[in-house]
Amino acid sequence: MGRDAMTTVRAQAEAVRIENDVLIPTWFHIGGRADQLARPESASQLRTCLLRDPELRMLGDGANLLVDDDGVRELVVQLTGPEFTGWTFDEATGLLSVGAGANLPKLILEAVRRGRGGLEGLGGIPASIGGALVMNAGGAFGQIADTVVRVHGLTREGQPITLERDEIDFRYRHSGLDRLIITRAELELSEEDPAGLRDRLKEVMHYKKQSQPMGDRSAGCVFKNPVLPADIEGIGPRGERVSAGMLIDRAGCKGLAVRGASVSARHANFIVTAPDAHARDVIDLMADVRRRVHDAFGVEIEPEIVVWSSTR
Repeated sequence: MGRDAMTTVRAQAEAVRIENDVLIPTWFHIGGRADQLARPESASQLRTCLLRDPELRMLGDGANLLVDDDGVRELVVQLTGPEFTGWTFDEATGLLSVGAGANLPKLILEAVRRGRGGLEGLGGIPASIGGALVMNAGGAFGQIADTVVRVHGLTREGQPITLERDEIDFRYRHSGLDRLIITRAELELSEEDPAGLRDRLKEVMHYKKQSQPMGDRSAGCVFKNPVLPADIEGIGPRGERVSAGMLIDRAGCKGLAVRGASVSARHANFIVTAPDAHARDVIDLMADVRRRVHDAFGVEIEPEIVVWSSTR
């Protein structure tokens, strides 16, 4: 970073409160702690965090995250202030400007209420907007990339940056935005009948409640759906993307357990945890599942959940 740019960033910096030795909340309800955690309330305070630790980790809703039992040394930042959690609709254009810390399920409900379509297919996905953008959250009913117009954020050097949709490498569960500190996004939603959108959202939620262990302690789908490296009889042809859950099920992993973690009997791509579970139980179970699927089909399944550890 150049001296002039660093001087500008330091001049814009603002004090931010740092908490020490904080449990990192995740939907697994297990895992380690952050040595330091900050919840900046402004872009200036966020720049202060970057000055303190350019390698800081961004924490969203914790729904797609597992923190190893040893915790993390880097500064953890969560965008919970009003500047980062609010949203505004432009009724004339259909554009939605939304902060990276905004809650996706709440936003979906508000969009449906206003008769704005495009997000209802993401019903049942617990995430902040920033986290959803980084992983290109989605499923059988759509992905968030389908609505994105542009994304705003800060570089690791604290400089503001705006990326248009065609500058973002959105692919299946991928965006290329991992190093960007996302602060806000603009989404384009279509004008539709609110009643029809409510019905659509109900269908999505019904499907998920019937097929997924939504009441259990889990972090959603653990593995990405892989592309087959070769033809596999009874599974699919080379190059086809197939269900990771199907492969895990057919490899005989449903119900497989490592101490306090087990593969869900309802959906094989979910790992659920008992009250006495540890993060290492999940990590070891993930490794066992990957090995069994590879031994059975010669297919490598890659994690969809993010694992934080003291060694990154």
